[in-house]
Amino acid sequence: MEPFRHVGLFYRDEIEHTSLCAAFLREALALGDPAMVAVPGGGEAIRARLGDDAGGVVFADMAVAGRNPGRIIPSVLLAFAHAHPGRRVWIIGEPIWKGRTELEYPACAAHEALINAAFAGREATILCPYDVTALEEHALADAERTHPILQDAASTWPSPGYTDPVETAALFDEPLPAPPPHAASHTFNGTGGLPGVRAFLADCGAAAGLDERRVGDLLIAMNELATNTAEYTCGPGTVTVWLEDGTLVCQLDDSGLLTDPLAGRIPPPDHTTRGRGLVIVNELADLVRIHHRPSGTSVRLHFDLARTYQGTTGYQP
Repeated sequence: MEPFRHVGLFYRDEIEHTSLCAAFLREALALGDPAMVAVPGGGEAIRARLGDDAGGVVFADMAVAGRNPGRIIPSVLLAFAHAHPGRRVWIIGEPIWKGRTELEYPACAAHEALINAAFAGREATILCPYDVTALEEHALADAERTHPILQDAASTWPSPGYTDPVETAALFDEPLPAPPPHAASHTFNGTGGLPGVRAFLADCGAAAGLDERRVGDLLIAMNELATNTAEYTCGPGTVTVWLEDGTLVCQLDDSGLLTDPLAGRIPPPDHTTRGRGLVIVNELADLVRIHHRPSGTSVRLHFDLARTYQGTTGYQP
């Protein structure tokens, strides 16, 4: 078996989903390898299908752990792999389902492409289920572009549409919709402007109704972005904030160029104190969208007002 296998699984109903996922997990368990399931809802039907074998599998709710698609590689997939050094890991990860929004989809598809770069050469098999009866045609076509191997209930075959993962991820670097005219903004320059950014965001978060702990998340995440702007760009940065469909949206625009496609997805070594900014941002926000403009970069964070802080268990509705 090659070091890394990334398989797109096309299923047609819950019975196929459950039986094919259970067969994948039983193959891992028969080899004595660690196995994990991260699907929306936590995979209770898969757990029931496995019976006593379920005790050897780790289960996670992708709708929570992978709420922000940018969080999945560092905090779900790599975290599980790093917990089992020197061993092949088997992971079922379903990041795209019918409930995903149009705003989330480009980040989801880019994530699927970048798995191939993040896990290149690693001992891992990752199975990504796709509901062919519920998802739109473009999502299934993108699955062919982002998975070297495809599978359904009848067979497994090399994907004819698979392309370079970094090039494919770049296709989903779409321009962000313009902020609304009523959005509040604050421009800063250099590290001396960071206290003003934090004060501006604290006022916006409180006025929007975020609880105290989530205001703290907002300040930490945006401070990481603003600090990068202050330290690594020559010009000013602008923070823009507005409410949109029950979400507090915060955008930072600057003249910086973000060239690493895996930035924010590969945690630095434990002994390194720098390079964690975007990883932290992905961990705290409910959605992160990044757009590379000809003159710089725009990073947009979404904080769902209906979610409350739940400590290490993640954010729950």
